[in-house]
Amino acid sequence: MKRVEAIIRAEKLDEVKTALAQAGYIGMTTYEVRGRGRQKGYSRFYRGREFRYDLLPKLKIELVVDDKDTEGVIGAIESKAATGEIGDGKIFIFPVEEIIRIRTGERGQAAI
Repeated sequence: MKRVEAIIRAEKLDEVKTALAQAGYIGMTTYEVRGRGRQKGYSRFYRGREFRYDLLPKLKIELVVDDKDTEGVIGAIESKAATGEIGDGKIFIFPVEEIIRIRTGERGQAAI
């Protein structure tokens, strides 16, 4: 099993969520996060002072999927999150050792 984490633009969430649901991946967790990278942020002037915003708002999506489904999830996220501009985000893949559903005690694949 793999944990897929994607950092995306906030405005792309609905498109990504719909694409994942259509591909059969409905379970996910989302977080509002802030970060910086090559996008480098932006400056605003207020009352004659410059304010630098270099930690930009993004969304983080987490899913745990079977190994064979990893590429499908990556493809769904990439196809809907990409704008071709700096700041589109990143996808990270981590191995998952075990999953346990608290309510039923199911383990492994059955708990996804």
